[in-house]
Amino acid sequence: MPKIKLKPLEKYSFVYKTRIHVRDVNYGGHLGNDAVVGLTHEARIDMLEKMGFTELNIGDNETGLIMADLAVNFKEEGFLLDNIEIRSRIDEISAASFRAFHKITKEGRTIALIETGLIAFNYKNKSVAELPEQFLKKVEEFQK
Repeated sequence: MPKIKLKPLEKYSFVYKTRIHVRDVNYGGHLGNDAVVGLTHEARIDMLEKMGFTELNIGDNETGLIMADLAVNFKEEGFLLDNIEIRSRIDEISAASFRAFHKITKEGRTIALIETGLIAFNYKNKSVAELPEQFLKKVEEFQK
């Protein structure tokens, strides 16, 4: 079966700690795919907040983010009340977009690798925008 094969990065810049809640568990008794998307979203919001941004304002009070794509590779199961860490990094930056890489782990073992494509977007004009200079500088600062 063809499969998207994500690879873990050597270095991640942010860590978001949480645990698997009852709402995150599917009928199979483990972390559900929909919950992985939600948890990754929480980690992205936390990452942006640590840099002083939100999804609707990445530095210039005009530009936000919109998701273009998402890929997930499951490696292990996660279960109710497992303490997990979501490590994140921004990379592959272009004028108007970047990729956010995430790795969900428990006790040092990888549960899932996630990659999202995010585009700078002006919600007022409903158009793609360039990444603001303030955002690019802050990402560079946090990636060191």
